[in-house]
Amino acid sequence: MEERITANNGSENLPGSRANTPAASEKALLDEILAIPIEYVESDEFRRVGAERRIFDEAPEVRRADVAWYRPLMDPIGTTSKQPRRRDSIVLTAAEERVIFLQYNYARFRIRRMQDRVKAKRPGPRQREELLLWYRIAQHLRHRIAEANLALVLAMSKRIRLGDMDFSDLISEGNMALMRSIDKFDVGRGFKFSTYACRAILKGFSRHGSKHLRYRQRFGASYDPEFERSNYPEDRRREELRDSADEVKQFVLQNQADLTEVEREVIHHRFRIGPGEAAGLRHERPRTLAQVGKMIGLTKERVRQIQNKALGKLRLAVEESSLPSAERSTFRRSWRESVG
Repeated sequence: MEERITANNGSENLPGSRANTPAASEKALLDEILAIPIEYVESDEFRRVGAERRIFDEAPEVRRADVAWYRPLMDPIGTTSKQPRRRDSIVLTAAEERVIFLQYNYARFRIRRMQDRVKAKRPGPRQREELLLWYRIAQHLRHRIAEANLALVLAMSKRIRLGDMDFSDLISEGNMALMRSIDKFDVGRGFKFSTYACRAILKGFSRHGSKHLRYRQRFGASYDPEFERSNYPEDRRREELRDSADEVKQFVLQNQADLTEVEREVIHHRFRIGPGEAAGLRHERPRTLAQVGKMIGLTKERVRQIQNKALGKLRLAVEESSLPSAERSTFRRSWRESVG
């Protein structure tokens, strides 16, 4: 029977197989199997003579489901996969479900019977080998049942409104509900597995929605990656701008740029810095070129020219102040040549 399962179903690649499990991991797996009693769905077939031969060796082959189409996070709800999929390649027939569920629960029945036999004692070599064999078979059959019914989760997800729930979380909750349904389904009652699993999946969605609602009520603000970003670059830039503005303000107040009285008055009214600010007199907002022109009796264009000339003097004074004394005269001469 082990050779048949390995040859037909590929259980050599399953978790727990000796090909993938070194001695230490095998011991840890055995401890895990023996730690928790395995639950199974009872059947009269299990205790009859020759049950293993009838359930496995004489049972018809069960088709393996094609799951190449399954990509829920790439094909969201409402879209159609580009790969066509046949109904008979996804959902098992009633006869196939009876065969595979009997095999799955019989494997768990054998594990539970060995757990009861071993109890607190350490299993012998033959018992360890048998435990791992039935564990591999049970896990393999559970995966096959889940693969054959993955479409149920997507079908049920179309019946609910997502709202602000994450689709991947919803699919994960549905898949967990599907796995719980596999463990509890009784094929002997004569119903299709989809009848039982669909209600369990919808109930899992409802439970997830209630949990999500409670979380949203407690934590109203959702995660924003921008909150994790440092404000240091913006704060540093604002600090540099503020320092530069203070430096220019001191150049104007102390007239280190050799501004004329008209230039200082224009700068004062246009940018709120100058003699008036030193005396504690500040306007509510900077004045326009036309307003300044009316105040000093000049046209708007002439005020603009005076402003640009004053700003050029300030720029020269600021740049010159950062140079050594020996280079200042050369810098001032080259600047005058460039603007003159």
